[in-house]
Amino acid sequence: MSQAIQNRYDFVYLFDVENGNPNGDPDAGNMPRIDPETSYGLVTDVCLKRKIRNYVELLKGGQTPFEIYIREKAILNQTHARAHKAIGAEEGGDPKKRKGSGEEVERARQWMCQNFYDVRTFGAVMSTGVNCGQVRGPVQINFARSIDPIVPAEITITRMAVATEKEAEQQSGDNRTMGRKHIVPYALYRAEGYISAGLAAQTGFSEDDLAILWEALINMFDHDHSAARGKMCARKLIVFRHESKLGNAPAHKLFELVKVGRTAGDKQPPRSFSDYEVTIDRTAVPAGVTLDEKL
Repeated sequence: MSQAIQNRYDFVYLFDVENGNPNGDPDAGNMPRIDPETSYGLVTDVCLKRKIRNYVELLKGGQTPFEIYIREKAILNQTHARAHKAIGAEEGGDPKKRKGSGEEVERARQWMCQNFYDVRTFGAVMSTGVNCGQVRGPVQINFARSIDPIVPAEITITRMAVATEKEAEQQSGDNRTMGRKHIVPYALYRAEGYISAGLAAQTGFSEDDLAILWEALINMFDHDHSAARGKMCARKLIVFRHESKLGNAPAHKLFELVKVGRTAGDKQPPRSFSDYEVTIDRTAVPAGVTLDEKL
């Protein structure tokens, strides 16, 4: 792998959804997440990181050093025990509750960073049961928020097939179980992210890892289509690269250079990306920062 990144990065990420549910809320009947005070749509950082993880696993096939730590039904303590075994930690005690010495925990932590892409990228708490310590990841992403308020639609659905012979014998219409699908007719979302070179030095997040992150953000929705999520697309990825590790300008000042608004004279509810215009004030980019549109 290449060396850890030497520059700080901040980025703005735009993606949209058409007739789909980008991030359902299980506490609200799986309705699209919204800010209850403003009705702006929300997509959590956890949702976006999940799609990045899925893309990396698809791209690299789970091969070292691009394994994924947080996977569906993954037994984390088994992975922790694998790390302790790999570093040659002494056996003893209940392996399910093995805490390890401070030196062993640090070596296990480093092994996890070296082998798992999402650990060295996003960080992880690995102190459950078998202790591999904690990692603060260099890549952090805010909640995404829609550019305009959204009005989720609730669509009634029925089924044609039946599950049992008894249902088949019932009169037509009696066995057509009703259901609900929640969709957003259209919404454009904006997320903002940060990449710390200082934390990258601690986890080993490298230039190769960074290239994969950009690739994942650009392509991940193309491998995540489903009936529930509908048509989702990455629309813009605008990256600010600082010359130094500590950075040459505050992130919020850079984010303010990217503005997203409705096209002039369009008073109808937005229904496509063409209903918006994205403007970037390139003349105001501070010294020591370069701007790159990757999408």
